Amino acid sequence: MSPLTERGKYAVESYLDFHGNKFVRRFDANSYITLVSAMNSHDLGRDRGSVEQALQQISCPTLVLGVDSDRLFPLSGQELIAEHVSGELIGGGLQVIQSEYGHDGFLIEAKEVGARLSMLLA
Repeated sequence: MSPLTERGKYAVESYLDFHGNKFVRRFDANSYITLVSAMNSHDLGRDRGSVEQALQQISCPTLVLGVDSDRLFPLSGQELIAEHVSGELIGGGLQVIQSEYGHDGFLIEAKEVGARLSMLLA
């Protein structure tokens, strides 16, 4: 099976075109720039000693959830969180969802995410 579609585009190009157009209709570009800037500059450990010390201050029940194929937020980040949060970890530790969809897995694997969120909210 060829990765090309009927119009000569690679399948991923059609996917990106479709979702890119959907995204542009839903979000104001300036708001998105502000949000991305805030996310990129946030430092949980700032004024708290370190990230690990900040996480140790969390004492409420916590769900730490990762997607095994997510390259934007790799499991190593969730492992750090699960290791240092001092509150009860729902499910006993890091909860990992198996997905072939990478970062979008947390949206596409709604049944898996929902089941774990239900444990947190129970």
